Amino acid sequence: MTKTNTAGRRPVTVPRLRAMKNRGEKITMVTAYDATFAQMLEEGGADMLLVGDSLGMVIQGLDTTLPVTVDEVIYHCRAVSRASRTAHVVGDMPFMSFQGDPQRALVNAGRFLKEGGAHSVKLEGGVAVKETIRLLVSAGIPVVGHVGLTPQSVHAMGGFRVQGRSADAAARVLADAIAVEESGAFALVLEGIPSDLAEEISDRLLIPTIGIGAGPHCDGQVLVSYDLLGLTPNLRPRFVKRYASFYDDGVRATANYVAEVRSGAFPKEEHAFGNVKRPPAAASAGGGVTQPLRVVHAALGYGPEA
Repeated sequence: MTKTNTAGRRPVTVPRLRAMKNRGEKITMVTAYDATFAQMLEEGGADMLLVGDSLGMVIQGLDTTLPVTVDEVIYHCRAVSRASRTAHVVGDMPFMSFQGDPQRALVNAGRFLKEGGAHSVKLEGGVAVKETIRLLVSAGIPVVGHVGLTPQSVHAMGGFRVQGRSADAAARVLADAIAVEESGAFALVLEGIPSDLAEEISDRLLIPTIGIGAGPHCDGQVLVSYDLLGLTPNLRPRFVKRYASFYDDGVRATANYVAEVRSGAFPKEEHAFGNVKRPPAAASAGGGVTQPLRVVHAALGYGPEA
């Protein structure tokens, strides 16, 4: 696949992301699951591409992210990293790939970089996973933390609910955020928490915060690409702003295609490859023998153009 034209852009590295916070420059992250979307989103200027376990819901049609496996996320990481030239690619560690056993987490995280081509990994949790984060960072694996509403804990939370609403709950989210930073993570996703809590955490931490449903005061923002592009017609979270209507456009385009095929309007001769060139019949003693047919190809080839 031809990579996008990103001439003049510098690769988005861990030190650069930290510097962006220090300069007050907002960080943009979008989820990506394949090469085409990665190229499109990077060309649009996204700093970070998150290969999220959200693929279970938007790609696989699941109700939660819990069934997603390491192999599945790594497969999508490979596709995204092939197409990305400058964006920082983050591999999302799925449910039970890092909980409980730090050594298993280390092996799985290493696969994201070695096999998936990711530049870092993301994992959910705060105080409970601080030793795991510390181990991964000590092995040279950059880590993005994730606190607040953590989708892998959806059942424990009683659903997708805003976290940190009470003073005690806010204190727990803050403690989780501090633990993530102290363990060595270089960035932190804040999901589904009150805006003032997100502002307090962002001001207190030295590492960048990236919000989703956490208000305007974080150091950056992340959205699921399918939400951003209007590809999820039956899911409209309050924190999502749609910047396109790809689903509706796709329905209309498909309907037009179906109508034209059925009416005979498509394909026309300009969509075909010409006719067979039939040479004159060669005379022979037996008479009537023709030379083998030779196909005349149209100017445009079959497949991608250079």
